[in-house]
Formats: sequence, C-alpha cells, structure tokens
Amino acid sequence: MFNLKNKNIFVSAAGAGIGRAVALLAAEAGAQVTATDISNVGLESLSSNISTEVLDVTDSTQTEHFFNQGLVFDGIVNMAGWVHHGKVIDTQIFDWHKSFKINVDSMFYVLSAALPRMIASNKGGSIVNMASLASSLKGFSQRAAYSSSKAAVIGLTKSIAVDHIKDGIRCNAICPGTIETPSLHERIKTLSKELGSIEKARSWFEERQPMKRLGQPKEIAALIVYLLSDEGAYATGQCHIIDGGIMS
Repeated sequence: MFNLKNKNIFVSAAGAGIGRAVALLAAEAGAQVTATDISNVGLESLSSNISTEVLDVTDSTQTEHFFNQGLVFDGIVNMAGWVHHGKVIDTQIFDWHKSFKINVDSMFYVLSAALPRMIASNKGGSIVNMASLASSLKGFSQRAAYSSSKAAVIGLTKSIAVDHIKDGIRCNAICPGTIETPSLHERIKTLSKELGSIEKARSWFEERQPMKRLGQPKEIAALIVYLLSDEGAYATGQCHIIDGGIMS
C-alpha cells in the first residue's frame, strides 16, 4: 500500500466511478482527501474522514473561489469527463464545445487556480489528469469530439510537466481502457436497445477486451495513488496506459 500520509489531495468528479475509487483509496493510504463533484449525489456516502464539497469545475469563477479558500494541495486529480458518441459529421457544435468544456477546460480552471499555491508552498506535488486511449494514442470509431479533447489533455499534461519540473511538481495522464463505471453502464443500456438485452450489450463490451473483462475503478485508482505518492516521484509527463491489453 502506498503512503499518502500528511498529503492533501483534491479529487474532482469523486461522486462515482474512478473518481470515487481514487478518493477512497487515497484516504485509505493516509491522505486528507477533499472530494468534489457537481452535485452531492455520491459524495454524501463517502467515508467520514473524507471532506466533501459540491463544485462545478467547468465554472471558472466557482473553481477559483474554491481554491482561494486557503488550502494548499499536494496532489490534484482531475477526473471530470464526458463521452460524446459520433463522427465529426455527426457532431453538433454544442457537443463539440461541451466535450472540451468538461474534459479540458475544467482542468485548465483547476490547475490555473491550484498551481500558484503549490508553487508558493515549495513542497512540490503531483497532478494526475484523466485522459484516454481514445486520444492522440489511438483512433476509435464514433469518438471524434471525445478523442480530440483527450488528446488536448495529453498535450496539457506534458506542458505542465515540462514547465514545472523545477518547481518539484509532476504531472501525468492516465489512459485507461474500458472501465466499469456509471458512464459505461449508460452506454451498455443504450446498446441493449439495439442488441435486445443488457446481458448481450455487456457481453459485447467484454468480448472486445483482450482480457475478456472490464477494468475496475479500483485498478485505475491504484495507479493514480502510486503517482500521487513519493514512490512515484520519478514519473512525470507520461501517458500511463492501463488497458487490459488493447494496445499490446
């Protein structure tokens, strides 16, 4: 188990899925975790030793106000995300902008507010951004807006890593395969209308994985906690692929 004792960790989109798993595992590793999400749904059932706050990270004013409250974080985990389904020719302008607002702009707002305080503390720190295999790493069908936004996340991650390495601040991206989250459950439900049942839709997702199973949020959270910890101190500026063999 990695040690996050005496570290203050911020996690966005912590009400469900991978964000929730990160908040729980980081707290288990000894961190003081501040878990946020756009609503209190999911946050209210987190452990009592985890601080929670409703925060819309796509709102720059709200995000700046949150970080102006004085707490300096040793770790930032940017988990907010949205998956749009469609080719470029099927993508409406609203969906294109929404993809970037949630997947990229939210990270810009969080990091613009958090980084100056991390730098001033002279303690260094670790930033972990949620990217995807569907990005500059690999093309996937029906993911034009999503992949473009996640490619931008990788670019942002590498820029921060280079710009702040002398400040002792590391920045890495996580690029997972198909993970069993509430978002995936919604996609399974949508596909079930075409295939005839939830079981067939779930099987479709499982069978396309080389390991013939879906990844679990806690498996991704373990990698993120490693990157937040001192054990991960030599890693920065990288896309960490954890995909069950898709890119093999």
